[in-house]
Amino acid sequence: MALNPIVDTRDVRFVLFEQLELDKFCKKYSKQYGDFDRDTFESTIELAEKVAVEKIYPTYKEGDREGCTFVPETKEVKIPKCYKAALDAYYETGFIGTMEDPEIGGMGMPAAIYMSVAEIVSAANFNLLMYPGLSHGAMGMINTYGTKEQKDMYIPKMMSGEWGGTMCLTEPDAGTDVGALKTKAVRQKDGTFKITGQKIFISSGDNDYYKNMIHTVLARIEGDPAGSKGISIFIVPKYLVNKNGSPGAHNDVNCAGIEHKMGIKGSATCTLSFGDIGTCIGYLLGEERKGMKIMFQMMNEARLGVGMQGLAISSAAYMHAASYAKNRLQGVHVTQMLNPDAKSVTISQHPDVKRMLLWMKSHVEGMRFITCYLTHALNVAHVAEGEESKEAMGIAEIMIPICKAGNTDKSVEITSEAMQVFGGYGFCSEYPIEQMMRDSKITTIYEGTNGIQSMDLTMRKILMNPEQYNYTVLKKRIQEAVNKAKGIVDDKYVSLVERGVQKLDEVINMMKDQMAKGQFLLLFMNATPLQQAMFMLCMAWAHLSSLIITQPKMKELVGDKKGEERDKHLRDNAEAAYYSGKVISSQFYLGMEFPKYFGKTEALLFGEGAVIKASDPIFTGMLEQ
Repeated sequence: MALNPIVDTRDVRFVLFEQLELDKFCKKYSKQYGDFDRDTFESTIELAEKVAVEKIYPTYKEGDREGCTFVPETKEVKIPKCYKAALDAYYETGFIGTMEDPEIGGMGMPAAIYMSVAEIVSAANFNLLMYPGLSHGAMGMINTYGTKEQKDMYIPKMMSGEWGGTMCLTEPDAGTDVGALKTKAVRQKDGTFKITGQKIFISSGDNDYYKNMIHTVLARIEGDPAGSKGISIFIVPKYLVNKNGSPGAHNDVNCAGIEHKMGIKGSATCTLSFGDIGTCIGYLLGEERKGMKIMFQMMNEARLGVGMQGLAISSAAYMHAASYAKNRLQGVHVTQMLNPDAKSVTISQHPDVKRMLLWMKSHVEGMRFITCYLTHALNVAHVAEGEESKEAMGIAEIMIPICKAGNTDKSVEITSEAMQVFGGYGFCSEYPIEQMMRDSKITTIYEGTNGIQSMDLTMRKILMNPEQYNYTVLKKRIQEAVNKAKGIVDDKYVSLVERGVQKLDEVINMMKDQMAKGQFLLLFMNATPLQQAMFMLCMAWAHLSSLIITQPKMKELVGDKKGEERDKHLRDNAEAAYYSGKVISSQFYLGMEFPKYFGKTEALLFGEGAVIKASDPIFTGMLEQ
């Protein structure tokens, strides 16, 4: 395709084929991926771009304006009308099964291709893509933990888009503390369970697109212990399934209402009620009291998916802002301020706007690397063996919370910065930026708030991880990039990243000491600052890794051209412009953004205890209730 308004697919290709080197990966694991070549992957990306731009992106604004509708009399949920043809187009491509085993109807491609396709279509309208996204996660759990009968019954129709799926965790009194759930499962003589309870904030919980909804529901079997260890997981279809595979009787699962939200208005966020009349049937998925372990498969996929959403909406916001800035005439060039005859220039030529554009560009490109690298690591962990598999899983474990929290926190800032580029126009609904900013915020909240991601990173993924294996692997990967960059990338950038790892070591050693002393309040209050610092270090790693490739390539394509000669060459040569932009983007991040990392680490090492000293009475001036 030609250029599009939502994703720089040239950069997608750079990550896939120049950084991850998928061609080599497919040759190495020819048993799994030997049938694929670069042309196949290129065709897949082109198709994703075509469907995203032509079918999905036109639904973004319209779906936001129409929103979802709940009909109390029938308990029906209606999604935006324009979504239906776009969802049809998505399912017709088979993209939901891009990385799934051909045995269940998938394409069997590398996971990084699936993630890149997901980024492109989500950048067009991630509200819409949440419907197949949740279905994909539920389908994956059934495929991993379900019986043959369950797989045969549900997966084909979920893959085709005839049926949808959800994950049902949250309850009114059990949000972050999932172990406090009250949903109950009562064992029946035939091996099924009667389910009763209520779940809230269920994304894609009900709709008028799918003919049946296959809910995966956390519940406690009657008599099982309290807390998360006593939780099991059940398949609860909206309609029971007949022996011939068709939807049968209603299964006493009803939507009690939908949320009226700041953003993602095209995605139905539902309250679901199970067993109002006592006839809701659930089927055990996997083993009893293993619900949290099973659900975490979907939650990890969902957390990575939300990190991708943060990337996707950031990409779309940046692309719109850059296009606007390159066309909006306003003011004279700063060098012509004293010239009364100077003509207006595009705002993209003003230093502060260039800074904003580079800030967004460098973040989006770093986030793309982090997201795809993490996805690829999970893929390697499943196809490799021995230490290679162990290392890949180690890097994936530590990067999941970094990616989810880091990408989504930045998505709020990037959409805000994009609005700043538009000025007052960006604040108006005629332009899509205000919707992007509204939509971005939920990504920092759902699938585990970013505070929860930070605590998971600090405690489970680092300090409680035996011998800090995950952290050791992360440092090893960064050091490999540092070693490779020496002699290619300017020393000032290489030494900065190397010093960043050393500084993080100081922080982690301090935290290990605090943990040994039982100073958990200190650890938990610093979890988010640690996550933010580690995200910056991963971004620096991403840009250093990029420079190893782009700096020599720019030299080859641009040579020693400077000034107007260079600019003309870049206008005439798209590849020269691309690699030059990559180099400048990386230099900007490493030289202007990454130095702020050292302030964050110094703040962690300073050991301020104000948070611990704070108590409710000091927060004064507001109403008590």
